[in-house]
Amino acid sequence: MVDPGRRGTTAPILIEATFKGIACLSSVYMEAAVQEILPAFGGRVAYERIEITSAPGKQRFLELSCQLYGETAVYTHHRLAPLPGLFVDGKLCFDTIPTQDALEAAIQARLP
Repeated sequence: MVDPGRRGTTAPILIEATFKGIACLSSVYMEAAVQEILPAFGGRVAYERIEITSAPGKQRFLELSCQLYGETAVYTHHRLAPLPGLFVDGKLCFDTIPTQDALEAAIQARLP
C-alpha cells in the first residue's frame, strides 16, 4: 500500500475506493470509473480497492471513517464513510460515481 502521508514528488497519488462487493453495483461502477482513467496517468496514480468485508479492508474503512467524522461519531453513532466512496490521498473526493472529466480534474489538481 502506498503511504499517502509519506508521498514525495515522484510517488504516485493514491486513489482508494470503498468496495462492498461485486453484488453492489455502485461499488463495481465506482471501480470501473477509476480503472478507466488510470492508463492516462501512467505510474503517477496508484489504485487500491478497500474491500470492507476483509479484515485489512475493514480496518482501513474504519480509519477513513474516523478521519471524516471522528472516533466518537464512528464508534458511538455508527457514522461511516460512504459506500462507495472515492478517496484521493486519504481525503474523500467523491461519494457518488464521478464522471470521467470530474475524476481526471480531481487527479490533475493534485499532480505536481
